[in-house]
Amino acid sequence: MTPLKQLKFADLFSGGGGMSFGFHAHPAFQVVGAADAQIGKPSSPRGSLGCNSTYELNMGITPVRTDLATVDPSELRHSFGLRGRLDVLSACPPCTGFSRTTPNNHLVDDDRNSLVARTALFVEEFQPRVIVMENARELLSGNFGHHFETLRYSLERMGYTVYAKSHYLSNFGLPQIRERALVIGTARGVDVHTLDDLWDGFTLHPTAVTVRHAIGHLPRVAAGEIDPNDPMHTSPRFSGNNSVERLRAIPHDGGSWRDLWSDPALKRLLTPSMVRSAERGDWGSHPDVYGRMAWDRPAPTVKRECGHVATGATLTRTRTGCSHCGKWR
Repeated sequence: MTPLKQLKFADLFSGGGGMSFGFHAHPAFQVVGAADAQIGKPSSPRGSLGCNSTYELNMGITPVRTDLATVDPSELRHSFGLRGRLDVLSACPPCTGFSRTTPNNHLVDDDRNSLVARTALFVEEFQPRVIVMENARELLSGNFGHHFETLRYSLERMGYTVYAKSHYLSNFGLPQIRERALVIGTARGVDVHTLDDLWDGFTLHPTAVTVRHAIGHLPRVAAGEIDPNDPMHTSPRFSGNNSVERLRAIPHDGGSWRDLWSDPALKRLLTPSMVRSAERGDWGSHPDVYGRMAWDRPAPTVKRECGHVATGATLTRTRTGCSHCGKWR
């Protein structure tokens, strides 16, 4: 039997390969190219993120290290060694400039947001039959939605049908509260199939998206230790500043540092910055800092910096007060 011709897939802003892997794992698709500048924090040096090596390990191809804000799309085609048109193009520009977790994003239009509209240049070059984009919900509903509207206008002028909607991904099996915008563009003659279409008639069992179901099987690890069978399963090393005692005092199943403020005997465990915030009645944009995830609910939204309890809710499981981060990528 002659094997079916594989559909060509390429990934822009490819990161570690989260979007690519589903296509890579499906026998109908061939990943023919990926590109990422490896930029983490705005303050980080270019290339410092190191995500391209992760992508290579996962997908077997090395992404082109290039700045998609400036590279010529035809140059990128040459780097991919691509002939003809793509079947699917994934383009997921950084969501940092749109996300509501940064309060300033409601006021200042981040330069990186312009990468959304610039995606049209790559679509024009690669002529994909389908384009997929995922981003923060504010891409569609925030103060700077004009970037998406510019992209929509460009795609429709090229003959694409554009679908755009925000989804709570816990409705589709993800064990965290995460609301994301999904954009799908289809060329003439290609039908649009949305998440809602694909899940029509299916429902999730309530336990399928809980923290317990996702990470309850992991063994306990003490502070500073690494699971010998899984190097990604680690626990932070705490030193001084009452960190361990603070964790022990926080109520299980959804508690956070705010609960310490309401107990006079535990206020001494608060950091000076926590005390100042509480006195102002300002609980910040991340009230789950030094928090505990609830076993039988989805996890809070996974943030970019999720490697320490001071950045969000955790699941404390050991006698020493250390924790499973519970925030996976």
